[in-house]
Amino acid sequence: MNQNDVLLAVNGTLMRGLKLNSNMTAAKAVFIRETMTEPAYRLWTINDEHPAMLRVTNGTGVKVAVEVWLVPPAGLASILLNEPPGLCIGKVRLEDGSTVLGVLGEPALVEGQREITAYGGWRSYLSQHSRE
Repeated sequence: MNQNDVLLAVNGTLMRGLKLNSNMTAAKAVFIRETMTEPAYRLWTINDEHPAMLRVTNGTGVKVAVEVWLVPPAGLASILLNEPPGLCIGKVRLEDGSTVLGVLGEPALVEGQREITAYGGWRSYLSQHSRE
């Protein structure tokens, strides 16, 4: 990898083994680690197809499970262009205090959707939701 590569935190279908992970590998992204965000995020399911993570400042946020990937700059553009509408790239603070780019949801996207913050992550939601 080169010095222009960026760290990207993903919290949903881009993660290893999930529906859009091929977008990461096609972008020549390299998995670095699993971690958690700082406790300042909330999570919604968008029609049970993918999650949307939003940062909150009112003290109701939790740590959300994410994967951190190293992505070439051109790959970052291709990943974003293939994301569902309403998802965007922003800055995400991780539990270790570092800040990386990450996939976030626009506030309008979560209106009328089911909040799944209590699950702490998309994988946990999928595994528990499939048993309900």
